[in-house]
Amino acid sequence: MVTPTFHIAMYPWFALGHLTPFLHLSNKLAKKGHKISFLIPTKTQKKLQPFNLHPELITFVPIAVPPVPGLPPGVETTADVGLASHTLLMEAMDRTEDYIERLLCDLKPDFVFFDFAYWLPGVARRLGIKSVHYCIISPATTGYSMSPARTLDGREVTEGDLMLPPPDYPDLSIKLRPHEARAFYGMRTLKYGGDVLFYDRLHASITQCDALGFRTSREIEGPFCDYLGHHFGKPVLLSGPVIPEPPTCPLDHKLAKWLDQFKSGSVIYCAFGSQCILEKGQFQELLLGLELTYMPFMAALKPPMGAETVEEALPEMFEERIGKRGVVYGGWVQQQQILEHPSVGCFITHCGSGSLSEALVNKCQLVLLPYLGDQIINARMMSVSMKVGVEVEKGEQDGLFTRESVCKAVRTVMEEGDEVGKEVRANKAKLRELLLKKDLDSSYIDSFNEKLRDFLLG
Repeated sequence: MVTPTFHIAMYPWFALGHLTPFLHLSNKLAKKGHKISFLIPTKTQKKLQPFNLHPELITFVPIAVPPVPGLPPGVETTADVGLASHTLLMEAMDRTEDYIERLLCDLKPDFVFFDFAYWLPGVARRLGIKSVHYCIISPATTGYSMSPARTLDGREVTEGDLMLPPPDYPDLSIKLRPHEARAFYGMRTLKYGGDVLFYDRLHASITQCDALGFRTSREIEGPFCDYLGHHFGKPVLLSGPVIPEPPTCPLDHKLAKWLDQFKSGSVIYCAFGSQCILEKGQFQELLLGLELTYMPFMAALKPPMGAETVEEALPEMFEERIGKRGVVYGGWVQQQQILEHPSVGCFITHCGSGSLSEALVNKCQLVLLPYLGDQIINARMMSVSMKVGVEVEKGEQDGLFTRESVCKAVRTVMEEGDEVGKEVRANKAKLRELLLKKDLDSSYIDSFNEKLRDFLLG
């Protein structure tokens, strides 16, 4: 029997950390013959164009970002503004609702995949389109923070409540520290896009959609997926880890030449994604921690708060002491290609889901330094539950790390004689082997296709 193909519209949140995973999924679905209409801010299209592996089936549909008072002209993604302005960008995305409804009416897709645009299920329902909340945030995080089981007794959730997992949560070892619970509570009560609370936005997206979709596998998060399906009463579709296709362009010659001079597995690569902006003190502690390891390193970090460039924020005499064994970049780098380079042996990551998925299929060891939100639960899952990485120690109350704690975590995963590191390295190797198992990725996409078909016909 010939498997039917669908027309799917994608409308992810205007952040590269969301747009990119949606495009990775689009590539996997297009490979199966599905037609994709990828709704994307106009100028951002150029950034993602090289990653569109099936332009004959994936069409970028440009979206003009509406003006919002206080939002600088020309802003299209969260990478263009500081964290404080993200709520204004969210408000701009909300203002596209009428235009998106007209666009979907013309496109007539079978499905629309979305994440933060909480109004899309209502639009889709009016047009007879199935809506899928495709969440790049892990099921473990969604279950921990959004579970209806937290509010069954009818009272308001407190910071103290958030330090512990909700009732019936699959892994009771995953907990939050005081400073993390404070941040999670702050996100629940934060206005994110006009007068809409962040928690209410996600809650509406999850409860109003027709199905939940996650970029994960049962091998990693099966119990958390079952937990969500039970508590929200929704079909849960798993696309698998959606391992990115091998990059088509080689690593930048200058970077490759620098990495080539070091022996296999000896270089520390440190990167915190497009949205993580550290305070200057923490930025410098991180670099000083890298210096303290006495290992070669490459750090790709956004300039810290209050600085225009990474160079002006470097610790005093840092470049003179480091010489050629360390480089610090303030712009975008080819992360996939860097992680694949044989010289890279350790990855210090902020634990964004995209970075983790790229790291888990490479040989580098994981040092976990989460910044906010789902990254924290991801780090706990990797370090406490699965024991495939080591988390950098932070202050319980203030959440600050030190150069010594950074160095300690790196040495734990890199030094042969460390017993904790030995267990972590073994577990990481087993998980990598599992994720690279022949046909695992394609079998998940096949199952995802079948469930979409049954969902549409049922």
